[in-house]
Amino acid sequence: LSSPSGLTHESHKKDVEQVYLRCSEGAIEWMYPTGALIVNLRPNTSPASYKHLTVCIKPFKDSAGANIYLEKTGELKLLVRDGDRSPSKVYCFGYDQGGLFIEATPQQDISRKITGFQYELMNKGIASDLHTVSAPCRPCSDTEVLLAVCTSDFVIRGSIQDVTNEAEEQESVIHVGVNKLYRQKSKVFQLTGESGNWRGQIKTLLECGVKPGDGDFLFTGRMHFGEARLGCAPRFKDFQRMYKEAKDKGLNPCEIGPD
Repeated sequence: LSSPSGLTHESHKKDVEQVYLRCSEGAIEWMYPTGALIVNLRPNTSPASYKHLTVCIKPFKDSAGANIYLEKTGELKLLVRDGDRSPSKVYCFGYDQGGLFIEATPQQDISRKITGFQYELMNKGIASDLHTVSAPCRPCSDTEVLLAVCTSDFVIRGSIQDVTNEAEEQESVIHVGVNKLYRQKSKVFQLTGESGNWRGQIKTLLECGVKPGDGDFLFTGRMHFGEARLGCAPRFKDFQRMYKEAKDKGLNPCEIGPD
């Protein structure tokens, strides 16, 4: 977490401050923004790999006091306008498209302002899975399911206990009861209560119209800004079928116990 403050530059309101970030994910909080802030993302990877990276930012819900631009060789492209209120909206761009230039907006009062956002750097293929798939609600093909089992941040067998729709954020929260945990990158699914059942939440787009239903599913997906995002989710019996067919032909991309 980087937390520069504009108060240290109060007498130099046209100053431009530079921040260098080495982590692949984190957050920026700019308190009392004045002047401008240049955010330089310098991950600890080979510069040759930069062209394969996508940068995503997610503004804090109460972020205010500055405009956020994408800057390259002096040209500015507005990403987030000061005052925009788009809960959970994520802005992504290729690492080679430029850096972030954050410019404080003139303020009429002296109330406390904080401009802030989370950021993540990821492989372009993963970012594409999350944001630019043309039909995010379509069922996955057998090949996509088998690949998702190998590459996802979480893979679980479970049932849908409930679905909560968040109209403002245009998202649905799937409350999942876990029957078998194959893999999880973060501790999203945890033991709860005295019964010792595993439970967790997965988010997806509201437009996908997910509803509670009977039976088990194979849930796969990725972690994004600390949340589990749904990827492929076939019915478990369908997954068993496609896994067995691929294994019999020697075409399954990785081994996983499907039972």
